[in-house]
Amino acid sequence: MSCRPQRTLKKKVSFSGVGIHTGKEVSLSFCPAPEHSGIVFQRVDLPGKPTIPAEVEYVQDTSRCTTIGVGSCQVLTVEHVLAALYAYQIDNLCIQVSEGEPPVGDGSSKPFVAMIEEAGIEEQESVTSVAFLKQPVSFTQGDTHLVALPSEEYRVSYTLHYPNTPVIRSQYYSLSIDAHSFKEEIAPCRTFALYEEITKLMECGLIRGGSLENAVVIKDDVIFSKEGLRFPNEMARHKILDLIGDLSLVGIPFVAHIIAIRSGHTSNVGLARELGKEFSQNLREVSCQ
Repeated sequence: MSCRPQRTLKKKVSFSGVGIHTGKEVSLSFCPAPEHSGIVFQRVDLPGKPTIPAEVEYVQDTSRCTTIGVGSCQVLTVEHVLAALYAYQIDNLCIQVSEGEPPVGDGSSKPFVAMIEEAGIEEQESVTSVAFLKQPVSFTQGDTHLVALPSEEYRVSYTLHYPNTPVIRSQYYSLSIDAHSFKEEIAPCRTFALYEEITKLMECGLIRGGSLENAVVIKDDVIFSKEGLRFPNEMARHKILDLIGDLSLVGIPFVAHIIAIRSGHTSNVGLARELGKEFSQNLREVSCQ
């Protein structure tokens, strides 16, 4: 795990649908990219087709989703896409979008996993080294806590706590993340919202494309969903999905055991920033030559 070839996709693949927050029809394409390109989003609908690197320094907003941007050029809700790419160890890719948000699909990462597997993965000649922590790194905000511990595997352990929502209460899940475990255990898990939150979100101009086709809605002890829950703890698993996507914004491959309690996009990005500082100042990184 200390050293591996860089990876991109073998061919261009596309997927279309509606953005969950914008409500607009959008087409998204994964386009193979050269070595050392990194992951970038490209707004092909804007003059000059500007690009935005998928790195934490370009995060502009974390309210209900993670938004990256350069100036007024933005892409919302990048976390579901980035989670799949990180789990499959894709290093170089241009993600073209025809609007300001990827299509939501069914509210999970399944469509993006399917795109990766349809395209196939190509190993490149250049190699990348993987960062390992030398000491714990943490982020705390109120009753939200995250810590990254030195580890020889990439593992995420998440505790979800909604004490006033009977159908959720507390949920916990822990998983070692690789392409297979992500595909089977995390990718199918859909975004969710409390019924009481929906009006507020709509008043803020969000979830214009939301429906029971792409989200789970929870009210007291009732779950509203087109097909029922995919896992008894689907909500905690979806939080892991979001966390993987948000932490990929560190911008380099790394290995750690991430322990999160009640975290969301804002705190996830907070930990990503702290990890970036740690890796730049105090990194045990194996040189690949």
